[in-house]
Amino acid sequence: MVDKQLLPGRSVLDYGCGRGGDVRVLQQLDCQAVGWDPFYQADTRLEPAEVVLLTYVLNVIEDPQERCKTLKEAWGLAETVLIASARLTWEKSKVKGEAFGDGLLTRRQTFQHLFGASELRAYVEEVTGVRTVSAAPGVVYAFKDDRARLSYLARRIVPDAEWLASEDRTSAIAAIVDYVERRGRLPHMEEVPQPMAELLGHLRPNEVRRLVRDSADSNKVEEGGKRTTLNTLLFLAVELFNGRGPFNSLPLSVQLDVRAFFSSYGEACKRSDRLLLKLRDDAYVRGAMHASAVGKLTQTALYVHQRALDRMPTVLRLYEHCASIAAGRPQEWTLAKLCHQGRAVSWLDYPDFDTDPHPKILTSYQVEMKALKTSHTSYVDSKNRPLLHRKHEFLAPDDPDVDRYKRLTTSEVKAGLYEHPHLIGTEEGWERELLRCGRVLRGHRLVRRTPG
Repeated sequence: MVDKQLLPGRSVLDYGCGRGGDVRVLQQLDCQAVGWDPFYQADTRLEPAEVVLLTYVLNVIEDPQERCKTLKEAWGLAETVLIASARLTWEKSKVKGEAFGDGLLTRRQTFQHLFGASELRAYVEEVTGVRTVSAAPGVVYAFKDDRARLSYLARRIVPDAEWLASEDRTSAIAAIVDYVERRGRLPHMEEVPQPMAELLGHLRPNEVRRLVRDSADSNKVEEGGKRTTLNTLLFLAVELFNGRGPFNSLPLSVQLDVRAFFSSYGEACKRSDRLLLKLRDDAYVRGAMHASAVGKLTQTALYVHQRALDRMPTVLRLYEHCASIAAGRPQEWTLAKLCHQGRAVSWLDYPDFDTDPHPKILTSYQVEMKALKTSHTSYVDSKNRPLLHRKHEFLAPDDPDVDRYKRLTTSEVKAGLYEHPHLIGTEEGWERELLRCGRVLRGHRLVRRTPG
């Protein structure tokens, strides 16, 4: 479910639900969902709900005062989080109409106010009075409790720990050892799944520590600690970018990481502040890109596959996260493109990356961070789409698909297909070069073209 906000059993109010299609879908997913709409379901009794949805409502209200009033009413009904979504300015080509007020009046005589991605976030923050997070392009989360916002941010940066299955004391200890090797510290009992905690309940804490110390690989524990330290700095830097709170507002796991790997919260914040400052230094960012063990570096940008993103240097991970928090990361994407100069991030969608030897782009969503301008390009109707070569370069060296992709690249180079790189960047150019070299692709194998 969306970022673990729409969970089974959670109460959901779709405020401005129209004919109630989304409500029916949520009910099928075991959410306690109800809908209210001034035209279609005005009889619904309005009661607070854990999650309130304001889905494509703000953009159809032509009176700015009524728009603000609607947002305030929805916020007042939200107990945990308000999820507001609206159409964005880059959708203007899909909306035909004449200028009217602060928007457009369509041919169907419906009003549309198209928001900029940063405009929607700023508007929700102004009306609700809380810091918000862009969950996706045109989707903003406003949390009633800042701890909930920070927990959400923490999950985006460091996903919840996956625990090994345990059926007895031995397997429970093995799961604790695995956690320690990955995180670099012992878990607090509140972090341990309840069934596992019960299996270990008869052991004293010192006994658990001894068993783990005797079983854990010290090198893995050390590497896990380094990784957690960097993840903590990344989280605190993103938190500063989005507004930093006191130590006791942090998720428990982050508090424990700070205590385990830093002398104090103040020291951790100072180090994360320095990290955020480095993001402004073009030379430092370019140096990090050259030093990155993952990604394809060009004259203008670093391109990294989604599977390898967490393997980038921490400052580059911060670069991508700040863009995603500010303007929203699209739900469907394959590669992240980080520009050398200025600060712009694009998320590129190649839906057939794993199956197509030279996948074609479907969409591109870009955030220019200085002005927080966004743009979106669709290649759905293009007959000559850009495509990728040397797929292995976008992945981490130990990715299981790298060897297969490398073999394809080697055979293509040997066949002379890369002799004219300026010709092969699009579908038509690539097909002409395949024809010139007398080759055809069979999956990820290059074979000679059969005459006739």
